[in-house]
Amino acid sequence: MRTILITGQGGTGRTTVAAATALNAARKGTRTLVLTADRTDTLGAVLGVPTGPDPVEAAPGLTAWRPDAAARFRDDLTAFQRRATTALDLLGASRLDAEEVTPLPGAEELALLRALRDAALSEAYGLLVVDLPPAPQALALLALPEELRRYLRRLLPPERQAARALRPVLGRLAGVPMPAEWLYETAGRWDIELAAVQGVVEDRATTVRLVAEPGPAGTDAVRTAATAFALRGLPVDALIANRVLPGATHDAWLGALAAQQRKALEEWSESYTVHEVPHRGHDPRGTDDLTALPVPGVNTAPTPVEWPVADRLADDGVLVWHIPLPGAIRDELDLIRRGDELVVTVGQFRRIVPLPSALRRCTVAGAALREGELRIRFTPDPGLWPRGK
Repeated sequence: MRTILITGQGGTGRTTVAAATALNAARKGTRTLVLTADRTDTLGAVLGVPTGPDPVEAAPGLTAWRPDAAARFRDDLTAFQRRATTALDLLGASRLDAEEVTPLPGAEELALLRALRDAALSEAYGLLVVDLPPAPQALALLALPEELRRYLRRLLPPERQAARALRPVLGRLAGVPMPAEWLYETAGRWDIELAAVQGVVEDRATTVRLVAEPGPAGTDAVRTAATAFALRGLPVDALIANRVLPGATHDAWLGALAAQQRKALEEWSESYTVHEVPHRGHDPRGTDDLTALPVPGVNTAPTPVEWPVADRLADDGVLVWHIPLPGAIRDELDLIRRGDELVVTVGQFRRIVPLPSALRRCTVAGAALREGELRIRFTPDPGLWPRGK
């Protein structure tokens, strides 16, 4: 299944572009699901069909779905209280009724991730179009499965589960109760669920499309977002320049705005595959309006982001890890080696990535940012490197 993640600046018509992309694919014969996490039914307003917690057919071959974060949150909390009955009783805690539970901030995003996973596992669709929040929130959302799995491994490492049979004995010797079995079982279940979501996000057939209005603010937002998505290993296969004004106009104010847009479009075309969507003079509503929008079709052979390790031992005595970071600025870049992990920070975005196995036996010899690519040099550690290598 192909997955297209659509995000960009706030207020630039991301949901409209997502709906038009999904409708375009459905009309070409691809069974398509368009998914959103908006609390308000913006997607339904664009499609002309109300959307909600149950998937609905918005057009032939097109299904729309807006998961109910509140209902899922209530179900999860109720299930957690059932599993933690003993611990809650020991603490003297009183139960929360489902009717008094309201979703916490971020519940919509978690509901979207689960829906994304469920859609992928259902194998009912050939294409999944995801209407994500604005780029900064979208990046935090997409990073969540990887980061939560890392936290679980640190807090409840899987290897400790091998000592289950010893826990009662250890508890009596230490005089304190050991972690309950359900805690490890819950962590294992969460890890499986998060791995499924992470698998969809990191799949080689998953791509990102950025939506922005041409102009100075759009240019800055696109550069920042493209760099951050590259850091996450997600390819941007298209930049949708939305609400593009016609070039010829007798109105001086509109003419100046159109000229500003053309300048931004020329800059973008040097680095991205740009698709212009003209301003319709009104907000598109309904399938007829969406069909008229010239959004790009599905790229059947997307180019995944690669982080290759180049072997230059024979020539320079180093291994070089190439990490593409288009648009990155040297002053905003920071690297920290922590054991077998590398902490990469680019501006406000950070990712902790495991080192490839060969680089774990090396020491960092230096790094350089050239032509939108971070190149980290590693020197083999004589005490760890195999002899003869």
